[in-house]
Amino acid sequence: MKKTLQLSLISAALISSLSAAELTLIPIEITSTAISTDELRATDAVEVYTQEDIEKAHVQNIYEFLTTQTSIFATSAYGNPYSQKIDMRGYGVADGYQNIVVSVNGRRMNNADMVSQLLASISPSSIKKIEIIKSSGVVIAGDGANAGVINIITKESNDKEISFYMGNYNLVNGSFYLGHTDDKLSINASGELQRSEGIRDIDTDGDKDANSMATFSFNAAYRATQDLELRLGAMLTRTDVIYASTMSEQEYKENPTQQGTSYGFASNYANQKFDSNVLSAGFTYKINNELSLQTDISKEKKKSLYDIPAYGSNSRTDYDYTQFKTYLDYSNESLALKLGVDTFYAGLDYINSYNVDLAMNKENEALFIMSEFYLNDFTLKAGYRYENMNFNESGGEHESENLHGVELGANYLLNKTSSTFLNYSHGYQTASLDRMFSYFGTGYMGYVKPSQSDNYTLGYSNIQASNKLKVSLFYLSLKDEIYYYADPSFINSKNTNIDKSHKYGLDIYDNILINQELNLVLNYNYVQAIMDEEIENGEDYSGNKLPGVSNHNLKATLNYLPNKFSTLSLVQVYRSDAYAAEDFHNNFSQKQDAVYSTDISATLAKDNWEVFAKINNIFNQSNGLWIRNDAIYPMNYATTGFVGFKLKY
Repeated sequence: MKKTLQLSLISAALISSLSAAELTLIPIEITSTAISTDELRATDAVEVYTQEDIEKAHVQNIYEFLTTQTSIFATSAYGNPYSQKIDMRGYGVADGYQNIVVSVNGRRMNNADMVSQLLASISPSSIKKIEIIKSSGVVIAGDGANAGVINIITKESNDKEISFYMGNYNLVNGSFYLGHTDDKLSINASGELQRSEGIRDIDTDGDKDANSMATFSFNAAYRATQDLELRLGAMLTRTDVIYASTMSEQEYKENPTQQGTSYGFASNYANQKFDSNVLSAGFTYKINNELSLQTDISKEKKKSLYDIPAYGSNSRTDYDYTQFKTYLDYSNESLALKLGVDTFYAGLDYINSYNVDLAMNKENEALFIMSEFYLNDFTLKAGYRYENMNFNESGGEHESENLHGVELGANYLLNKTSSTFLNYSHGYQTASLDRMFSYFGTGYMGYVKPSQSDNYTLGYSNIQASNKLKVSLFYLSLKDEIYYYADPSFINSKNTNIDKSHKYGLDIYDNILINQELNLVLNYNYVQAIMDEEIENGEDYSGNKLPGVSNHNLKATLNYLPNKFSTLSLVQVYRSDAYAAEDFHNNFSQKQDAVYSTDISATLAKDNWEVFAKINNIFNQSNGLWIRNDAIYPMNYATTGFVGFKLKY
């Protein structure tokens, strides 16, 4: 097995880019599963995207890469481009992000409240690999991995590069990556500045929904001895975003860039300033050739200032996160084992101009064990996680839960190029802290039970030099799926549970090297999400479809290499229509429209420089997020473009 992984690593390094002299496809190593493997031997449905895939896409942030290149759907969180909502496996645009655990170099990025992960804090230029593990990963990731896990691994290399681009709507972006690696020391720093004057009007004076972001990260690893590595890291992020509010369907169809109205009044805007500061440290000690110990700890302080000038309202939230994970890693030719402890503390202080003052915390403590056995052409996986969650509030509210995560899997290598796998996992998601409280002065609203999921996946992989095909079928059975009930009268609106629900679907990924000039990548997902049993406030949703879930999602990328210096890429994104986000009764007169976007990019690379240009949504398609009738947030509704250059030295 070790020999297989080494060969995969060497082959992956040879696939430097589409401008390589000879194109070929091979199984890529997967490092963020509990135990390292590769695409052909994996017992899970996994998507892997390399640094080269990300560089070719010329994206403004990770969200753009996820929504145009992978099976993930990402949409602006009510206008915030830096902290978007993500979904996979049919959990919906409203709550999908809470059922996916996102980590960067093992550090959990999920928030303890209903704020989606701040993925824009990771500059695309700093990423080595993105691994998406679907319907699995709970043993290591824990709370919130119902739909799966997205692991982001940053670079440790000698790369040194700067990049700059400018676009319409006064979009300006600059980024850098500086790395050094030798036998003793690996050190790197990266950063990015981005700002845009915005596209949509927020008032009658011509002001726009402007936004800006600045991020910086630093990582160092020092090999003190042959057996001991010490690590240190830091990450700073600042965002400043203006959110425009909803508009009616008629206004959206007439002109999605206008201010619009909400409930018959001019739409108001909100301004949010969000700061995040992270420090991390850790070490790996090699006890012998088969056994090692790894320990990591991180501390994160966040601050969110949220202001709605028209209402004279504002709020402030301070976050305090501490994560600690330590585990023993054992491996030989026939067995790999990981045994560890994982803790996560989240403190949240919230105060607003309505005299609401809340102090809450959530403590998760877990033990986990994961094993993998190699029996000729079989790979077998078995893992278990026990997690205790305690929730406390300064007013005296307290809840405790004992939770159990399970992963079982088997992979059979049919021949040198194809394999099949079967996977089962049991996941869970505890409620976010703010799901149990009202921010309008009524305090504790009652406990929201954790959701429990049983996931079954059957898959097939065929990886040849000119074609990489991966197909998987999945079925999920859920108890107490968490959602927000929006009462039309607003009086009984609250967070609660769907008693029983299920989802099923099909994923197809195919990367085809048509010839040495043309490459086509297809990513298709079919999903159905059904509420089996749910009655809320006298309304029976049983048998209805979960709103905000599209049945069909298709991403297609065609790359053309006319010569060894140039690449032209055409990307088509399609997502079928769906029920509006609050339409649990499936009877609103307006539905979420289908999403269309066609992007084109061109790159000219030679020696140590590269120039590039990209046009997003070239046909100026109007896309929006339907919340309810005549409550639409426009998203990706205008043609945007930019040109830029990159220097490597």
